[in-house]
Amino acid sequence: MSATAAAEQPASKALRNKPSRNSITDGSTATSRTVRYLLLLLFLLFVLMPVYVVVITSFKTSADTSAADQWNLPQTWTLEPWRKAWDVLQPYLVRSLTLAVPGAIIASMIGSANGFVLARWRFPGANLVFAFILFGMFIPYQAVMLPLRTTFQELDVTRGVPTLLIAHVIYGIPICTLIFRNYYATVVPNEIIESARVDGAGLIQTYARIILPVSISGFVVTLIWQFTSIWNDFLFALFLTQQSNGPVTLGLAALSGGQKVDYAASMAGALITSFPTLFVYIVLGRWFIGGLMAGALKG
Repeated sequence: MSATAAAEQPASKALRNKPSRNSITDGSTATSRTVRYLLLLLFLLFVLMPVYVVVITSFKTSADTSAADQWNLPQTWTLEPWRKAWDVLQPYLVRSLTLAVPGAIIASMIGSANGFVLARWRFPGANLVFAFILFGMFIPYQAVMLPLRTTFQELDVTRGVPTLLIAHVIYGIPICTLIFRNYYATVVPNEIIESARVDGAGLIQTYARIILPVSISGFVVTLIWQFTSIWNDFLFALFLTQQSNGPVTLGLAALSGGQKVDYAASMAGALITSFPTLFVYIVLGRWFIGGLMAGALKG
């Protein structure tokens, strides 16, 4: 064996034993992925801790609901807190459904019509009208509570679900208009509207026959948004309704009120109250992100 060949053998062995760039990259990628999953797992556990406490407390007896035992499993599992919460909340749930479902639909329909007109049918002062509509999004509930209640009293409108429905529909129009305006400005092609005009379709016919059928994603976003906002509202319910004819948030407050709080029934009531919104997200959730992102970018 020559001296040159003998010198080349250690060099070739060193090259073979040296880790490749791809293996180093794969190792760093696997490490970063592991760290990311561990962080996500920690965040998930942090978020689920209150849920765990609420769920196990809802199956406890009154003797097991002390602060020292809040992390422990029930010594005696019972459904009595759920029965008590259901008996109290049942009429409130019915009223909330009759409020949230029509309120979400009406506000979405009005916002859809406004968004279509402002996005596709330009008229003098359209931007100013749109700015005035959006201004309603930035008015906090607390700023209009007393004036709104005084207005309904002057109009001799009885406090109850109809009064609350009017307030939520009016307050939901700005956000629904914004979502649909962006949706129609980016998703619906101009050629479709121009073809309808050539065929002699007017504003109402174009909206009813062409725009509405392609607005499902936008309606999913506004319906989920409005339903959740109306269902979880407490301030409007407190000012515009009474305990005898209010929505479920007032019923939940009544369930947890009093000098001696029944924490087990309150936790069961909180879970019962959250089921309708959870059901809406499960049924419509797969269209929610797509509809939300459809109008996110303009151009």
